[in-house]
Amino acid sequence: MQDFLNFLILGLTRGSLYALIALGYTLVYGVLQLINFAHSEVFMSGAFGSYLVVNSVVEDGSRPPWYGVLAVIILGLTSGGLVGAGVAWCLERVAYRPLRRRGAPKLAFLISAIGASFFLSQLFGKLFNRLNNNNFPSFFDQNKHVVQIGGVYITLMQAIIMVSALIMMVFLDSLVSRTKLGRSIRAVAEDAPTAALMGVNIDKTISRTFVIGGFLGGAAGYLYGSALFFSNTMGFIPGVKAFAAAVLGGIGNIRGAMLGGLLLGVVEATVPTAPWYKPGWIGIEWTDVVAFLVLVLVLVVRPTGILGERLGRAA
Repeated sequence: MQDFLNFLILGLTRGSLYALIALGYTLVYGVLQLINFAHSEVFMSGAFGSYLVVNSVVEDGSRPPWYGVLAVIILGLTSGGLVGAGVAWCLERVAYRPLRRRGAPKLAFLISAIGASFFLSQLFGKLFNRLNNNNFPSFFDQNKHVVQIGGVYITLMQAIIMVSALIMMVFLDSLVSRTKLGRSIRAVAEDAPTAALMGVNIDKTISRTFVIGGFLGGAAGYLYGSALFFSNTMGFIPGVKAFAAAVLGGIGNIRGAMLGGLLLGVVEATVPTAPWYKPGWIGIEWTDVVAFLVLVLVLVVRPTGILGERLGRAA
């Protein structure tokens, strides 16, 4: 049971990151009915952008007081989110808007997204480095135990990831449900021509949707880079899993993306390591197999995902 709780906490931590990235996929799908496959590089750019800011503020091995640590974490989340939002805005203006205005087929959007993804990955590799083990400066004890549950501890880094993700997801849900911008997003997702007739600026709404999704992806890049590592190729695996999470929860459904991310993280962390047989464990090498097998099984039973599509209501 103690091992299971450890892996459950690990799964919730992973799932929080998947959910943040998945929200970018589901927002763009909601308003444009296409998958932004360059979103994984938006996630990557947030890690590099926040590293430049955090590294300029604190030194590796420094130990500021708790309020200094909190300030640096907020600075890292904000800078990563802003860089991700900026990259997502540029993607919409350069890679998608010209195609949309010309009435290009969906395949053209897909090719443009893949090309933009490769371009950004190689650009950041050229500007910075192509190492796969870049690390943020260590300025606090990430493995410090902060919460104890039944003999299992939640580390400080795990708490930061889960709390930060929860705050941003609740904020996004409120933004889409209760604000004028949220109503515009829901209107464009429901029926863009009719929304335009009602006075909604379609281009501005789509651009802002990209910015919101990019901010969440960039903030997730900072959290991922702080907990593990960052590189110019870091976006591929988390991006694929986040896309799977969005489909699992119901592509186009914000709460579905949140649920799908958390569920996928928990499943891939707990199922492969469960004591299915004596005396051993299946092993973590089955992680990706189990995660995508669950996705396939859910879609066979419910093709629209767990919560289904709610484009006009949840963008």
